[in-house]
Amino acid sequence: MSNRMVCREASHAGSWYTASGSQLNAQLEGWLSQAQPTAGPARAIIAPHAGYTYCGACAAHAYKQVDPSITRRVFILGPSHHVPLSRCALSPAEVYRTPLYDLRIDQKVYADLWKTGMFERMSLQTDEDEHSIEMHLPYTAKAMESHKDEFSIVPVLVGALSESKEQEYGKLLSKYLADPSNLFIISSDFCHWGQRFRYTYFDESQGEIYRSIEHLDKMGMGIIEQLDPISFSNYLKKYHNTICGRHPIGVLLNSTMQQDFSWVTIGRKTARLLYIPIKV
Repeated sequence: MSNRMVCREASHAGSWYTASGSQLNAQLEGWLSQAQPTAGPARAIIAPHAGYTYCGACAAHAYKQVDPSITRRVFILGPSHHVPLSRCALSPAEVYRTPLYDLRIDQKVYADLWKTGMFERMSLQTDEDEHSIEMHLPYTAKAMESHKDEFSIVPVLVGALSESKEQEYGKLLSKYLADPSNLFIISSDFCHWGQRFRYTYFDESQGEIYRSIEHLDKMGMGIIEQLDPISFSNYLKKYHNTICGRHPIGVLLNSTMQQDFSWVTIGRKTARLLYIPIKV
């Protein structure tokens, strides 16, 4: 029997972002240098997963809020773009490769999650085809580089969950969110507008189309800031905004309902990024 470690390759390196470790490091350092930290370290961030040409600078505002000195485990919740899922799925890999350095999956947490019977096991091909989690790996590696041997990751692929499923997964993950040594990364872009996405909502009172989209997204972000999953669900039902990470966001919001998170404050930096800095 082979003891060979199962590794997920950096399959989008060279296309969605550079495969050169030195170039990638320089890019990330440049973007992070332009971002400012807020009042306290984040326990959860919502950041985009497009190619770095489009969202690299934006994502830096979220990752600037990460404190590697207190973070020992990073949960990354990303939506499934390529395979139909009605639940959440775990990776068969033990290691995720990045052009910077390899990231180790927390096998103990994975075993605990698997025992619940609530998770599927995605194939390695599915894992490598999906970009929503991978696009956060280089930034995670960069943000944590000063403690790179002291943390692990918990990647979770989130399917098209019903509201009741979002509540169930939120309840399950709430104990991890309550632990200050855990960081949650929620992978999501916001509005996908146009015929390609079968979404052309336009509020003419806002003027230009891009203004309507911005207003719609900011409305959703404002609701997310309330940490109210019911209000967020009602917003989606009313406007049908094509937020691709709406289910991971729903899981996060439901997680906050299970614990006393009255001390949480939220800040917004750009129209496509939210982070949750915690008061200390």
